[in-house]
Amino acid sequence: MLQYVNRLMSRNVFKEQPDGFGLISGEAEPVRYLILHNDEVNTFDHVISCLVEICLHEPLQAEQCAFITHFRGKCDVSQGSYGELAPKRQALLDKGLQVTID
Repeated sequence: MLQYVNRLMSRNVFKEQPDGFGLISGEAEPVRYLILHNDEVNTFDHVISCLVEICLHEPLQAEQCAFITHFRGKCDVSQGSYGELAPKRQALLDKGLQVTID
């Protein structure tokens, strides 16, 4: 049962009540993506350490995202609601990375 609830929560089927008690059924918020954009300023090591620290990536996952960003120009590094992604976006911007929420 817990796995089912976790899966539903990850798909934004339920929202937390403002007071933090329990879950209510409601309209799902649209899933947004935190997009890391390539730049010519930051090193791979800096990007990787930021993704590990802020997005809670495993080091290998962060390294793969850094390479995808380098070769393709951008990579989605996290997903969720706008409210979940906005603090991560700001933290990455503060570290000098170029990120957007789409």
